Amino acid sequence: MQTEINNTTNILKQGGIILYPTDTVWGIGCDATNFEAVEKIFQLKQRVETKSMICLVSDLKMLNHYIQDIPEAAYNILKYAVKPTTIIYDKPIRVTENLIANDNTLAIRVVKDGFCNGLIRKLKKPIVSTSANISDKPTPKSFKEISQEIIKGVDYVVNLPSEKSEAKPSSIIKLSNDGKVTVIRK
Repeated sequence: MQTEINNTTNILKQGGIILYPTDTVWGIGCDATNFEAVEKIFQLKQRVETKSMICLVSDLKMLNHYIQDIPEAAYNILKYAVKPTTIIYDKPIRVTENLIANDNTLAIRVVKDGFCNGLIRKLKKPIVSTSANISDKPTPKSFKEISQEIIKGVDYVVNLPSEKSEAKPSSIIKLSNDGKVTVIRK
């Protein structure tokens, strides 16, 4: 796995986009601070830029580096969540502007273990995570369901095809600095 982390990190540092197993489903990703790389993902997915994507971070310290004010509720949600949980935060900082939604929010998930966590720690930056499909097409549940268009459209396919054989997307919760909590996806 370390070889794959090293290979993938090199691609990300060069502005490439990757196909990789996240803590939930197979995803398309890139360095979340690289404007051009994010643009490549929007083009590959044929996705409108007003539809934002998720970022993955390795721990709470990294989360604090990219979100200006983390609501107290976020810490409790992350502490007690039994499955991967993505939280939409107000006022993201230090990521490329084409990742930030029109309402100045950004969805971020703290990845606890596995390949993804190792990759983020090695890169020392958040990674974009969006499902490995063309927009409005079904999300692939396993590597074998990913279309050739996606596989051929990325700069690197992580060589861990057995990972995430029957995975599910994360829960998504929106937290506003005013204390409002909204469940977007259970």
